[in-house]
Amino acid sequence: MNAKAINKIDSTAVPLNLENVDTDQIIPARFLKATSREGFGDNLFRDWRYDSNGQPKKDFVLNNPIYHGKILVAAKNFGCGSSREHAAWAIKDAGFDVVVSSFFADIFKNNSLNNFLLPVTVSDTFLSRIFSAIEKDPATTIEVNLEKQTITLPATGQQETFEINNYKKTCLLNGYDDIDYLLSIRGDIETFEHSHS
Repeated sequence: MNAKAINKIDSTAVPLNLENVDTDQIIPARFLKATSREGFGDNLFRDWRYDSNGQPKKDFVLNNPIYHGKILVAAKNFGCGSSREHAAWAIKDAGFDVVVSSFFADIFKNNSLNNFLLPVTVSDTFLSRIFSAIEKDPATTIEVNLEKQTITLPATGQQETFEINNYKKTCLLNGYDDIDYLLSIRGDIETFEHSHS
């Protein structure tokens, strides 16, 4: 299986219960100088995570050791603001495979899908249930099944389905970027070319 592939994620989660989180808060502009995808995780939510002396702020959720996992749960309108692929890079580099919210900015959503970070859109009601479950028990797990397009709270059995573009679903399930996908259907392309030449 391709190391980038995503299918089932069963993990604890980090709750970021803040609305309208923009890309400059996710990764401040001063950290956009690098062109490779590595190293951005250290500066994820930099101005919220650290004070002016570079010391971790104890009251910020990513600095709280009781919260960890591969799923970031965010409040409504996550990833708004300027278009920067680095925002998805930073979240992925920090160890997250899934971001859950009740609304994502389109550009952020597309950047995430292109970088093997799965954005899962749920209803406001289900999002509230997730936050409540984590608040009640930080060790609670969330199951995300990309194949079935479901997100489940095993502790209560509550579940919702989520939408995803079929092409992007295929890419994530197989760990394909756009070029890998074209290579995977090369035989079909060649057959089509021969039949129309």
